[in-house]
Amino acid sequence: MGSVTVTSLLRFARRRLLAPAALSAAAVGLAAFSPAFSEPPPTLTAGERVATPLKRRDHVVDVYDRLKASVVNIHSERTVTAPGDDPFARQPVQPQRVNGMGTGIVVDSRGYILTNFHVVDDVNSLRVRLHDGTGYQARIISTDKEADLALIKIEPAKALPVIGLGTSSDLMVGESVIAIGNAFGYEHSVTEGRVSFKGRDVSLNKDMGYKGLIQTSAPINPGNSGGPLLNVLGEVVGVNVAIRAGAQNIGFALAVDAVIPRAADLIGVRRRLGVRHGLTLRDQVTREATESTSRRIVTVEHVEANSPAAAAGFKLGDVLDQIDDISVVTSIDFERGLIDRAVGAKIPVKVKRAGVPTDLEVSLQPAPKVAIAAPDSVWRKLGLKVAPVGADAVAKANPQLRGGLLVTEIAAGSVAATAGVQKGDVLVGLHLWETLNIDNVTFVLNHKDLTTFLPLKYFVARDGKLKDGLITNVP
Repeated sequence: MGSVTVTSLLRFARRRLLAPAALSAAAVGLAAFSPAFSEPPPTLTAGERVATPLKRRDHVVDVYDRLKASVVNIHSERTVTAPGDDPFARQPVQPQRVNGMGTGIVVDSRGYILTNFHVVDDVNSLRVRLHDGTGYQARIISTDKEADLALIKIEPAKALPVIGLGTSSDLMVGESVIAIGNAFGYEHSVTEGRVSFKGRDVSLNKDMGYKGLIQTSAPINPGNSGGPLLNVLGEVVGVNVAIRAGAQNIGFALAVDAVIPRAADLIGVRRRLGVRHGLTLRDQVTREATESTSRRIVTVEHVEANSPAAAAGFKLGDVLDQIDDISVVTSIDFERGLIDRAVGAKIPVKVKRAGVPTDLEVSLQPAPKVAIAAPDSVWRKLGLKVAPVGADAVAKANPQLRGGLLVTEIAAGSVAATAGVQKGDVLVGLHLWETLNIDNVTFVLNHKDLTTFLPLKYFVARDGKLKDGLITNVP
């Protein structure tokens, strides 16, 4: 398939410098507290539309009215140092405040919102505005740069409606689709178009590209990033991500079937930080007829031995029906049911086993510790010698970081040196884990799935900024 150059939908406009807020794009971990609501959270689901063709209240009006409350407008600030016109000017370059915008999709009624990574990358603060005009400060929960996805969180005064997810697997070229988003800062703009192509591979720049995108003629613009692409039934079929620069009505969206498992991982970040359930889940979807709504189920594909899931009695092929009070339609829903659950808490789960309803109870437990290598193993494998430092050493790069490992020595020609790590860097993360001590590093190096992590992403604080790179091989 052909490759085209695209531009992200994030829109920035310069303003005078203001003091930056406390939020930044590298924060991970789920909120320790979520409000309890007096009313049950509303749920928005797709359904047979009541709109009549060729009448004023058509499918676009119907979809917008039903789903507008599940789409949010995102406004961001970041500080940049813009070079002057004269490269030899003696005047120091003044940092400037830059405003950005994007769109988000509510995936949990407690205020968890899915958007694009590039919407929140390197920002100082985030603010979310709901359809009713209510504004909230947001914080970044977890990010997936490779998939260009991020999870952010607000603390809403009431439960938010959760949008229904469809499937991109049966999209038809020529099918009508609808985009809702913060186009050029015009909040909750709605546009309509067609699916122009399926499975398009595009490149954003020489360092970043996308695979398998939905190409659409629905007008989308800077600010639409992270917003939903919907079919006429009101099902999310994609997440708008990019446009063709200089073209007319050539936009692209991440296919929702690829987004769902990555979004579930973003919500389930606590599991990767040492708390696990031990299940590998599989999302499945069917549609009885072209005009009927899709039906999604989640099945158990693997149960890790000696895990909480194994102890709870999960079996291969179980169909997940409900976790606590949340109906499980996608793997995202299962992970939602574990948010803020303490280690040892007993969580009821309903499954269907061979069609028979079965009640289970799972209790999250800390992941077992792997064999810990001595510090000289880190030197031998990576070529690094490190020393722990506190949060104050990395606060300028990101005030939400808890500390890291100062690189005190690096071997010439080593794995780390080849990957671009420098003496004086503070290593703050490997793959999906923070690195506060040497045990955190050896946990990753000894992980049974290490080969699947390669190339291994690392994060360092350098000169007051957060940098990342790739380690291509670990001996």
